[in-house]
Amino acid sequence: MPGDGYPLRLKGKKIAVLIESDYYEHEIWYYHYRFPEEGAEVHFLSRLWGNKSLEFKGHEYKAPFACTMSFEDVRPTDYAAVIVPSGIVADRLRYSETPTGIPPALKFLQAAFAEKAVLKGIICHGMWLVAKAPALVKGRPVTCHNNLVGDVAAYGAKYTDQDVVVDGDLVTARTGDHAGLFAHTIIDLLTAK
Repeated sequence: MPGDGYPLRLKGKKIAVLIESDYYEHEIWYYHYRFPEEGAEVHFLSRLWGNKSLEFKGHEYKAPFACTMSFEDVRPTDYAAVIVPSGIVADRLRYSETPTGIPPALKFLQAAFAEKAVLKGIICHGMWLVAKAPALVKGRPVTCHNNLVGDVAAYGAKYTDQDVVVDGDLVTARTGDHAGLFAHTIIDLLTAK
């Protein structure tokens, strides 16, 4: 049990995970349990559209997930790490009211990228959120889902054929099925800080 002789390597740290409907249940629930095992406080953030909370449904099992925190009400510097998860979440979060507008989730991610002390994690199709701000990953080694290799090339990033790629304050992973390896890497990097 955490706290019962088990070292809490992330005690006092907070981790933000962006969330929306069509989330990959195995990945999100893994983060929900794994990071707190290390002592971290995990906040699942979304755009709440003026609501106090929203319930999102998972992709495979339609499992409900209640979100009560908006990324519009917090700062990336409140967190040791900000994670953009896999699946359709990033596609939903990149919605903007106007064709050329910057989505609020991307504004939050841009603010996170402006802070070197904040570890950024993008897994699988999470790279979609970067589409309107390719400078965030331009020239950086990354990995992503096989379906997005052309996208990251268009962003000017350097696709790397590995399951997890670390480039300083940026960790990327290939698919939601690599969530364990991705989370382990993030835990190790935060512990080393």
